[in-house]
Amino acid sequence: MTKSKKLLKRLIRYFLQGLLLFGPAGITIYGAFLFFSYIDGFVISPIARYMPFKIPGLGILILLVITTLLGIAGQTILVRPLRSLFDKLMESLPVVKVIYSALKDFFSAFVGSEKKFNKPVLVKVNTISELEKIGFITTEDLSDIGILDKVSVYFPHSYNFSGEMFIVPKEHIKPLDIPPSEAMKFVVSGGVTKV
Repeated sequence: MTKSKKLLKRLIRYFLQGLLLFGPAGITIYGAFLFFSYIDGFVISPIARYMPFKIPGLGILILLVITTLLGIAGQTILVRPLRSLFDKLMESLPVVKVIYSALKDFFSAFVGSEKKFNKPVLVKVNTISELEKIGFITTEDLSDIGILDKVSVYFPHSYNFSGEMFIVPKEHIKPLDIPPSEAMKFVVSGGVTKV
């Protein structure tokens, strides 16, 4: 092997090592930057024409303050009837009802008082090959839809922010003694993150 080929091979190896070191952090930081820039620009653009100079991050700050104030207001006795009325209105519209209720349930599953992804389990999905999958029990009682002795389990997809929900026999479920956040991180990373 010639010196130039060795040098090229070494440079490629160094590049790949640098990519391994910088890639995840760089992509995360860049993605966060794009997200915050978009939100910041979206919120601040109507206000920008009245300001003589731009303050980076002001849109995010305004959005955080407004969201927090709405959260505080949503807990008051005066706003609860309005929120209930708004929910009824949204759920009376045919197509909007499906989208609104799904998003409402999704948000409450992660940040509401009824967190759903807090019971990580190992599920046997194939008894012949002993194939198992990590998921989260979302509903333990399915009798209201006529299903007994089964639970609903959500299986997040690896390297993606989506997943599938299965109805699983209870005897195929084994609770995992790990924090839910660690189980989610393990599944989303495709099993490469240590628990």
